Amino acid sequence: MATEERINEGKTKEIFRIPPGDDGTKLVLVRSRDTLTAFNAKRKDEVDGKAVFATQTTINVFNYLNDLGCPTAFVRAGDKENEFIAQECLMIPIEWVARRIATGSFLKRNPGVPEGYTFKPLKIETFFKDDANDDPQWSDEQILNAKFEFNNRKIGKNEIYWMKRLTDAVFRVLEKAWRTLGCALVDMKVEFGVTSKGQIVLADVIDNDSWRVWPGGDKRLQLDKQFYRDLNEVTGDALVELKKNYHKVQILTEDFLPRPEDRKARLLIVAGSGADKPFIDEAALLAGKYGITNVFRRISSAHKSTSEALDLIAEYEDGTPTVVICIAGRSNGLGPVLSSNSTLPVINAPNNSADWAAQDIWSSLRMPTGVGCTTVLNSSEAALAAAKILSLNDHIIFGRILFTQLSNVGKVFEADNLFNNN
Repeated sequence: MATEERINEGKTKEIFRIPPGDDGTKLVLVRSRDTLTAFNAKRKDEVDGKAVFATQTTINVFNYLNDLGCPTAFVRAGDKENEFIAQECLMIPIEWVARRIATGSFLKRNPGVPEGYTFKPLKIETFFKDDANDDPQWSDEQILNAKFEFNNRKIGKNEIYWMKRLTDAVFRVLEKAWRTLGCALVDMKVEFGVTSKGQIVLADVIDNDSWRVWPGGDKRLQLDKQFYRDLNEVTGDALVELKKNYHKVQILTEDFLPRPEDRKARLLIVAGSGADKPFIDEAALLAGKYGITNVFRRISSAHKSTSEALDLIAEYEDGTPTVVICIAGRSNGLGPVLSSNSTLPVINAPNNSADWAAQDIWSSLRMPTGVGCTTVLNSSEAALAAAKILSLNDHIIFGRILFTQLSNVGKVFEADNLFNNN
């Protein structure tokens, strides 16, 4: 970078203020070091290559989260392998910890809970960042009464709700991504910052120091920093093994965002007439926003071209995860006929005119036994229903849906804050 002004330095990284982006966004450069610490730096070692592995893991994770629509400070990778660029934030001094499996310090603080206990929903805990006092656990009430304010953003109840929701969502989408690689995400910690515009975003880093990851769910195979914490004595061989783990995690997280050709989930939109094009386009547009990359549009009539309609549905009976949306007005035979002759899930999205909607809708709702198709009253909601089904086989679609839902929650919180402050 042409001009750098160091504004902060931690145990493992430095932060520099750099020129703003083209849109005026304040930016920082985060540069990692090869330093590895534990127990609030009571244990400290230098591990050659650790900075690059940790930074590239962070970049992989945040590229994945940004693709899903998660609000983060991350902007892009830096010019060097141990650097990345982010929005400048004022950090909220709270660590948010999400736990799926009870282990580690949780067991010491909660005697009687067996190791391996599974939290459903996630257990979310908060800790005040205070090295001198070993980061004490804080309640919501303590955070609220700390009267935090950053960039004119007061941290009130809605802000606490928002960070709790966001911590939950981040864990769940990373859990899904790790699961595709045969690993269990056990727990993780995240931090939040407030941008110069007053937006609360996921900030800092997410690397191999941030979580517990157990391949195959086996604690003995742990790939994370806990390996370093558990050492009775730090030896050269142990640091070599730890370095291998950090490098392996970097490589594994590169697959959090799969290649387009590896994503097979498919949506078939069939309409009874070319006049239904606006409804087809609406469904396809929403499907794309939810991350469905394979969308096929077809025209067929169950009444006028019955045998061809059956041939059409047979083309998609190849084992690929597929959902069918049928758009037909008036007397809907399309959805029921295709559903009756296919094992694929079929969703009716009838194009009902205002004049006859009350009468026509019954042709989509009242089905003979054994048909099994679902009816949704508009194309956009049908696309969401299809995406939810396909998300069972595609973690990108799952994440897009989850962060769309979270965005809706955020709008409620923001609206409430607006009224509450007036």
